[in-house]
Amino acid sequence: MVQPLGYLPESASQTAGPYVHIGCTPNFVGIHGIYDQDLGLEPFPKDAKGQRITITGVVRDGVGKSLNDVLVEFWQADADGKYGPGAQGFARRASNFDTGEWELTTIKPGAVAGMAPHIGLWVVARGINIGLQTRLYFEGDDHSKDPLLNRLEHQNRRNTLIAKDTGNGTWRFDIQLQGEGETVFLDM
Repeated sequence: MVQPLGYLPESASQTAGPYVHIGCTPNFVGIHGIYDQDLGLEPFPKDAKGQRITITGVVRDGVGKSLNDVLVEFWQADADGKYGPGAQGFARRASNFDTGEWELTTIKPGAVAGMAPHIGLWVVARGINIGLQTRLYFEGDDHSKDPLLNRLEHQNRRNTLIAKDTGNGTWRFDIQLQGEGETVFLDM
């Protein structure tokens, strides 16, 4: 016999937005005791081979405003250009409530066969009905033979996929959801 669950209050139907941090990164928002650590906190073990780098960024809406309720997931190869077993190479970051900034410390990926070094990103935020896929490439790397970059219909938008080297192993990659400088999103 089915019984009504009157003790469970209704919540917003959106999966991204004001509740994204609670559901996907509870420790990040100070809700402890659910998981020892948030899923995707460490993309690689601390002793993993490769150059440690930090990537920072924001996700901006169509008028250039930083969003503070964003979740970005990352998937990357290791320093040798190989995808590891299990969740190795996976990371998840929520944006800071005050600044909208996200930050990822990882290792710089090696070139996967036939491609330039890159990190795949999946972005969810309020107002987006389905997660958006994009890629992050690194300024200064050889991109000349990368099949995805070479197939872009509008080559003038290629720079929206390239993280800027800000020095000392840090990179900047801002994502523009629409409007001037809109990031290239992939139909996957």
